[in-house]
Amino acid sequence: MMKFKLLMFVALMGGVMMACAQRGQYVRTDNIHTKEFSMEKVTKTEAEWKAQLTPEQYRVTREQGTERAFTGEYWDNKKAGTYICVACQLPLFDSDTKYKSGTGWPSFFDVIKKENVGAHVDQSYGMVRTEVHCNRCEAHLGHLFPDGPQPTSLRYCINSASLSFVPKEQEK
Repeated sequence: MMKFKLLMFVALMGGVMMACAQRGQYVRTDNIHTKEFSMEKVTKTEAEWKAQLTPEQYRVTREQGTERAFTGEYWDNKKAGTYICVACQLPLFDSDTKYKSGTGWPSFFDVIKKENVGAHVDQSYGMVRTEVHCNRCEAHLGHLFPDGPQPTSLRYCINSASLSFVPKEQEK
């Protein structure tokens, strides 16, 4: 029975990911979103990551940690701008797709570019979830759930510690 439930969840999330790939992207034409970023993999030693990141950023992005709800820097941020990967500065989420989910973590219903964010099944802690990560540096970002608002019905539940924020006026 557990295997059946796991297979059903994987099939459901596969459908969610296919829908993500087929929908339109939310792209502003006057800023960081139109800049081309190299997708060449960023690889560093653990010592290099520890030197670059704060202890909390390292725990979350390199050790797949989770910050406590309602404690992260961006969970209630309402400013316009772009959320980028704290480890490699790849643009990930636009403030136009951020919404108040009530979970205590920054939540987004879409990504800037589907190529920038990867996903895979996470079976840790006795749960089956879809983990999301930065496709360029493999930083753990958070999890993806199929309970978000329209138009995508997705909720990217992201740790603030995995993000940096670029205000709209600084994007160019």
